[in-house]
Amino acid sequence: MRAKFLTFALLIAVSFAFSQGRINFVEYDLPNGLHVILHEDHSAPIVAVDIWYYVGSKNEDPNRTGFAHLFEHMMFQGSANVKKAEHMAYIQKAGGTFNGSTNWDRTNYFQVVPSNQLELVLWLESDRMMSLNVNQENLDNQREVVKEERRWRVDNRPYGTQWENTFKRLFKVHPYRWPVIGYMEHLNAATLDEVKRFFETYYVPNNAVLVIAGDIDIEKTKKLVEKYFGDIPRGKYEIKRPNIVEPPMTSQVRDTIYDNVRLPAVFIAFRIPKDGERDYYALDLLSNILGSGKSSRLYQKLVYEKRIAQNVNVFTIGMEDAGVFKIDAYCAIGHTPEEVEKEIWNEIEKVKNELVEEKELQKAKNQTEMQTISSYQSVLQKADQLAHYYVIHKNTDEINHELAKILSITREEIRDAVVKYLKPENSVVLYYLPKEQRASK
Repeated sequence: MRAKFLTFALLIAVSFAFSQGRINFVEYDLPNGLHVILHEDHSAPIVAVDIWYYVGSKNEDPNRTGFAHLFEHMMFQGSANVKKAEHMAYIQKAGGTFNGSTNWDRTNYFQVVPSNQLELVLWLESDRMMSLNVNQENLDNQREVVKEERRWRVDNRPYGTQWENTFKRLFKVHPYRWPVIGYMEHLNAATLDEVKRFFETYYVPNNAVLVIAGDIDIEKTKKLVEKYFGDIPRGKYEIKRPNIVEPPMTSQVRDTIYDNVRLPAVFIAFRIPKDGERDYYALDLLSNILGSGKSSRLYQKLVYEKRIAQNVNVFTIGMEDAGVFKIDAYCAIGHTPEEVEKEIWNEIEKVKNELVEEKELQKAKNQTEMQTISSYQSVLQKADQLAHYYVIHKNTDEINHELAKILSITREEIRDAVVKYLKPENSVVLYYLPKEQRASK
């Protein structure tokens, strides 16, 4: 979760207000299938418009990966009534901000603007949903942009391939096995017809969730939504949802990657339950205890006490069909991944054999509560979470109940989840070593 800092007095006030009420919203469907979620918040004269398309990398053809992320770029290349790059210019001139993001399960586009500019944003979003310029020029330009992004983020960055190398070993049959950004050869091979078909299949009202949160009037906003989105036709192609069940891992997967790095590192990942399951919440709290911040168990053990690592992080990744528990540790000069890995497994065994301390668990819960409450001070964060719970949890009202579920997790549940999931035969272990070490062998 994203950390934000509030003064103690403000946190108390916000926590009290949150505990006394709920995040209210109105949701409904247009005849064309567009799901609409409206949240009224007059605390500031701004409005967030966040549209989620229920398409991520898992919806792609295994031989044409990277299309969902490609459209994160293509969607700003103009439409019938908006010239290339004008979408961005309109928002900036209105005093707003914008962006988009893609992951395994969804793609989203969002804007935050003064509330009197809401109609402008709805016009922009509806125009590109209905008439995006998917042409050869835009495809060629944005394909090169994405390829350069891949070089920068993955291929030429130290440890940059560790996500890709981890996921393709954790998942053998599920579409989570390929990277969100896609493979270079698939981007090169993509044809205009293939890209158009992808857009016409997934970027349609019956595959979208429109969330509007902020300084709005619900009834007036409903009329604006109908005005700009009501006449957009449903998609004409079948929307395919992968229903692949990944078989359980039965043996540990280990590998060594020689990379352009100065220090060795060890990356350990486990396949765990999907976002929303109690065991996922239990392991998410444990990730905080083990590796969130300098007071965490692994940081104290590896960095301060034994001084065999320069840094260590532990976190969970919650997806629609599965979750991942990941430990990243970067070795100190003169120390090896073997040393670091041994200590990591020792700490995991301790959790299996001894319940985490009550004060550790309470600290993790306090941090989770603070991060959740503070994030809801932003209308954009609320909009994003409303979409998340609708798309991933299939229940928008879960926004008002998930925190209570997390806070009810017990020490025994954490231990049981560790025993069940954090075991060698359910893990991928990658060593990253400097390239010159391979040359010396």
